[in-house]
Order: sequence, then C-alpha cells, then structure tokens
Amino acid sequence: MVSVSSLVVSDAIADEAPVALASAKPSRKSAHAHHLGHRERLRQRAKVGGLVALPDYELLELYLFRTFPRGDIKPLAKALLARFGSFGGVLGATIEELATVRGVGEAAAMDIKLLHEATLRAGRDKIAKRPVISSWSALLGYVRVALANESREQFRVLFLDKKNQLIADEVMNRGTVDHAPVYPREVMRRALELSSSNIIVVHNHPSGDPTPSRPDIDMTKQIVEAGKALKIAVHDHLVVGREGVASFKALGLI
Repeated sequence: MVSVSSLVVSDAIADEAPVALASAKPSRKSAHAHHLGHRERLRQRAKVGGLVALPDYELLELYLFRTFPRGDIKPLAKALLARFGSFGGVLGATIEELATVRGVGEAAAMDIKLLHEATLRAGRDKIAKRPVISSWSALLGYVRVALANESREQFRVLFLDKKNQLIADEVMNRGTVDHAPVYPREVMRRALELSSSNIIVVHNHPSGDPTPSRPDIDMTKQIVEAGKALKIAVHDHLVVGREGVASFKALGLI
C-alpha cells in the first residue's frame, strides 16, 4: 500500500524537478547559440534602424564581431569604452594601451587601429584636393580625429602650396603628457624641402583643454618669425583637445 504522505513527497519532487533543471547552467552549445542569436539580432537592428541609431558600445561590439567570431563581446566593448572614455578615445589609443584591457589581443588592437587609420584617411581626403582655407570645417574635423584623444602631446604641421592645397601632413615631434619639443628651424627646413609656401601648425593638449598656454604662444611667435625671412606664411596654429579646437588666428594671437 502506498501512503498518502509518500504521494505528497513524490508530487513535491515532481514539482521541483523542472525548477532544478531550469536553474542548471546552460551548456556550451546553448550558450553559443544564444550569442549567435544576439549577434544576428544586433545586425538586424543595425540594418533596419541604421548604424547611427546604435549606442557606442553596440557599434564597437558589431565591429569586433569580425575579430571575435564567437563569444560574448559586449563586456569587452564596454570595458574599452570605460577605459578610454569614448569611442574616439578607443580608436585613438595606442596598441600598447589597448593591450592593457583584458581580452584585447594583438589582432583586436590592430583591427581597432585599422579603423582609426581608415577614419583619418577619409578625413584627409576631404581636405587633400581643395584649398584648406575654404574647407575649414573639414580641417577641424580631421585634426580632432587625429589628435583629440592622443595621450601624449604631438606636434605636427600641415604643409600647403601657393594655392593653400595640402602637400603633406607630418608629425614633427612627439613628447610627454604636457610637452612636445618644437624646433622652428626644422619646421622651415621641411617646408623648403616640400616647396611649401604656407603652413598650419597643429598640436594637442592631452588634458582636454585646448586653451593656448604661454609656451604655446611664445613658440608660435618664433615659428612665425622664422617663416618671415623665408616668405613662408603661418596661417594658423590649432590647439586640439577633447573639449574642442582653439585657433590662434581666431583668438587674435597671430
């Protein structure tokens, strides 16, 4: 004879069984299927709503799908943004800096820098075949992409011809977090080598604040004076920071 109590116990076990099964960890196969489903859903949202509608972490995640064909990439995308502060900060980070984020290997770091270089070249195309002075907004956009998120100070010069078209954009020196040595004679020597009649000086402030410092002003005066003797004009000096771009000409400093 089966007692009522044993039936109650049996029923209780039967009721608890599905709960126990549901709480069990998903298999590796089901986890893989879940991530594949997430990837496809994200791709569909990008296709229907457009890439512009995606938040930064999802846009970065979508890009990194190509580097990591399997697994959950969302935590990595969020970790990169947290470490470098913004999408632009991620792209502007060096390979060595990117490698400090757990999960970023050589392939991922190189792919991110590839995207950064592609962005730079697209911006350079907008100012390469027309007078730089007449495409000022494109120039400002370009220098921000190039320098706003650099962790160390970088001094570069845009060498222009007589028509103010871009001949070359060259990094003349890299420095520390708050200083990059500048040698006016080297700037002018390079301008003569390139047959450049006009230049635009550009450097960044890793602090984020583009306000020109007293050394920035003094250095610019030296470059302007060096150019006068050679009839090479300094059109402007742009100081780039995460908070914007300061123009010496607009500020009345040139």
